[in-house]
Amino acid sequence: MHDAKEKDVITEDQILDDADLAQNDQEKTSSESVNQEEELRNLVQKLEEEKGELVNLTQRLQADFENFRRRTRGEKEELIRYAAEGVITQLLPVLDNFERAIMAAKDGEEGKGYLDGVEMIYRQLLQVLTNEGLEVVDAVGCAFDPNCHEAVMQIDGGEAPKDTVLEELQKGYFLKGKLIRPSMVKVAK
Repeated sequence: MHDAKEKDVITEDQILDDADLAQNDQEKTSSESVNQEEELRNLVQKLEEEKGELVNLTQRLQADFENFRRRTRGEKEELIRYAAEGVITQLLPVLDNFERAIMAAKDGEEGKGYLDGVEMIYRQLLQVLTNEGLEVVDAVGCAFDPNCHEAVMQIDGGEAPKDTVLEELQKGYFLKGKLIRPSMVKVAK
């Protein structure tokens, strides 16, 4: 029976060992808790960085989209503005031929009625084109401007200053401020 009592009696060393084990377990738990906290902080920090990158990316994409919309709107407005350019450019030779017919008819006395009719058609066509934004390039008497004049020859200008347009061989035209055909001119040298 004495042996059984001895087994039930816990020695001081065993209590100390159990306390050490409990303390070690507590330290492990505490250490694991600190590690878990640090891992969570690192994870939160990483997620915050990713969130910042995504917000930044979203803002850039939104700005890019706004720039795209603005550019597309501008291109669309310009396309609409100059939609008639092709038709008007094709009609310019018709206008030129009307002018030539009028000049030829003015040289002769016969055909006064014909001349009046052609002039009326010319004015009507010119009015339609003007309403669409066509403007004649000023030439005769103006200083030569390579942006809107095409010099086909230089002649002695007499008293006219150098680089003055003396004669216009073919009219030039602007469409809503854009040069669509330069004037063909003779310039004083």
